[in-house]
Amino acid sequence: MVVFSLVATHADTDLETVAQLSNGASAVASAATQSGALSGAVVLATCNRYEIYAEAPTPADVDAARSALVAEISARSGLPEDRVSASFSLNHGRDVTRHLFAVSSGLDSAVVGEREIAGQVRRALISAQQTGTASPSLVRLFQTASKTAKDVGAQTALGSRGLSIVSVALDLAEDVAVDPAWTSKKAVLFGTGAYAGATMALLRERGCADVAVYSSSGRAEEFAAARGAAALTAEQLPGAIAEADVLIGCSGSDSAMEAVELAAIREESPQPLIVIDLALTHDFDPAVGTLDGVELITLESVRLAAPQEQSESLAQASAIVSAATEDFESQRQARQADAAIVALRRHTMAVLDAEIEKVRARHGCTAASEEVEFAMRRMVKQLLHTPTVRARQLAAEGREDEYLSALEALYGISVALPGMVSQDGRDAAAADPSDCPVDHSRVG
Repeated sequence: MVVFSLVATHADTDLETVAQLSNGASAVASAATQSGALSGAVVLATCNRYEIYAEAPTPADVDAARSALVAEISARSGLPEDRVSASFSLNHGRDVTRHLFAVSSGLDSAVVGEREIAGQVRRALISAQQTGTASPSLVRLFQTASKTAKDVGAQTALGSRGLSIVSVALDLAEDVAVDPAWTSKKAVLFGTGAYAGATMALLRERGCADVAVYSSSGRAEEFAAARGAAALTAEQLPGAIAEADVLIGCSGSDSAMEAVELAAIREESPQPLIVIDLALTHDFDPAVGTLDGVELITLESVRLAAPQEQSESLAQASAIVSAATEDFESQRQARQADAAIVALRRHTMAVLDAEIEKVRARHGCTAASEEVEFAMRRMVKQLLHTPTVRARQLAAEGREDEYLSALEALYGISVALPGMVSQDGRDAAAADPSDCPVDHSRVG
């Protein structure tokens, strides 16, 4: 099995393109895995990134798996395949691990050190597990990414200021407001997802008590009731917008509010309006920023305004991520070595058992036959010692593919790697150590 990732983020792709690519993101993994080109996939789609972590059966299958993903994304986003392909960078091997660990730890965010991304990584895995697209290797990868994020949070000062995309957006709103105090402001919040929840919490912290919630999905009432806010119906929404001081979009609905629509609603409203659009697929037409009396704050505004974390905290966090990456890759390589060792042992012991059966058939269960069996088994263990040591050495050097190729070339053994089911129905990664006859305490 080979894990790779397709990555499109704010760092190298404009947010408009990221938003377009993300259309239908929830269905991409299921559709692509059903095609047979992929063994598993997990989609991480946030307000400023769209990343797909996928697993192909063999290295030779990666191109076909990537093409299947690109085709699915193109079909759902409406973008031509060549543009979709050019928008994603392709990661292999430890680059996949290093990037995800850095993302989960907040090192690759528009607001460096933000903690919201760690929850989004966890939810991406949960979603893939619920839809059946998370392979064992991807589960291990994402679970370790979450652990790494916890370690960064516990061992460094990264993110200690509590900055997030939402908090920076609200700071910007205070900067452009005639009256920066939130206690007198009326806010209308669009959406009921994770960002909406974070926004509601921060509005409360800053003293904004008058918050109304609207959701086209119909979940506003439950969301608002749990947070002491008011839920809006479609009929009530225009009136609330007309009286609002701040509109905050977190829903990413299919249809953005047009500038002409907002202008008509606010035609007789005397007070200025701040519009904060945190949705990757916009809740508001960017043209609303050209309206008189309207200040528009977008994800791009947040990215440009985000303060830099202290270099010492970043260095500490990067060191934790690097160490976690090396440890994860070493364990992955060791699992591959274990699978190869077990496969060679099973092959060799099967030959030995067949020969012993011949001896028993000819001489019966005599003392002599027992001595022959003991000697043969001891000899096989000795013969397997060096291949076992070499398997672990090559795995530690990242050259496990050479060992696997040698097994296939010399013995015709195709090794079932972790995540693949062996002929006896077991996961190769979960092979019983007792299957291996070598005393590993002697292996250097």
